Amino acid sequence: MNWTEVNIYTSTEAIELLSAKLMDIGIKGFAIKDAEDFNEFLENKNGQWDYIDDDLMGLKECETCITVYLPENSQGADMLLAIKAMLADLKTADTENSYGRLELELSNIREEDWANNWKQYFKPIAVGAKLLIKPSWEDYSNDNERIVLEIDPASSFGTGQHHTTRLCLELLEGSLKNGDKVLDMGCGSGILSIGAMLLGAESTVAVDIEENSVKTAAENAEKNNIPQERYTAYCGNVIDDEELRGKIGAGYDLITANIVADVLIAMKDYFKSCIKNKGILIISGIIEERMDEVIDAIVGAGFMLDETNVKDGWAAVRLIAE
Repeated sequence: MNWTEVNIYTSTEAIELLSAKLMDIGIKGFAIKDAEDFNEFLENKNGQWDYIDDDLMGLKECETCITVYLPENSQGADMLLAIKAMLADLKTADTENSYGRLELELSNIREEDWANNWKQYFKPIAVGAKLLIKPSWEDYSNDNERIVLEIDPASSFGTGQHHTTRLCLELLEGSLKNGDKVLDMGCGSGILSIGAMLLGAESTVAVDIEENSVKTAAENAEKNNIPQERYTAYCGNVIDDEELRGKIGAGYDLITANIVADVLIAMKDYFKSCIKNKGILIISGIIEERMDEVIDAIVGAGFMLDETNVKDGWAAVRLIAE
């Protein structure tokens, strides 16, 4: 298997936070290059050093960088989209500019080339009993008469290839009732909210902190012939934007949130505030090791655990508002 090297430029202060968020995305191994570590070594070394290699000395002035290696397949491509979305979220939250520039660079390949190359990894895929997720550039003969959801992720997470998305769609298919009012938090490409509309929802509101994701979701909704008056997309952070919370409103029959563990925990009270009594909350983007932690937090906010859907280290969970 081939691998793509991804270098994420940040600051010493953000290393621990970024490492945790990368693990939430499913990346278990990474290398860290940090000038502070080398400076500490120079100040506290016990041995007597007559010579230090020039390459090693170069670390003294280096920019802090976290390096990860992603497989060149659909999982790796989706992980890269998730990293980009995570960095965009952190940039928005970093009001004091303490996390560095929070930008990534791909080794040996230009990002614009990657943006075209990754399309080879996304193929039509059946999800659950009803849906067929089809990239917009792929032809498909729908002999099984499934509901076709056409998606172009652009640079936003959500293609149907990643376990988190598929697990969430499977729970969504078994939960949605015709005429439901749906809220999709962290909408990415819009795949969950559009899937909900195709499965019978009356209306959906899609929300993402990344402006490009909101634009992509709206474009994908149009590709799937979703009427504009029934599909609304907002950009912003509901945790600290009261005006946005007012626009989104409340009384939702079903909420989906395919994000990461820490954000799901932070939003637990918001979920409760805008869902109907006995409404359904479907959360995903959770590595299996943190599933119990996330469930405990959401249950503590006033939900009852109903079902878990786990595959290959990833979990999606359905809960009911009490």
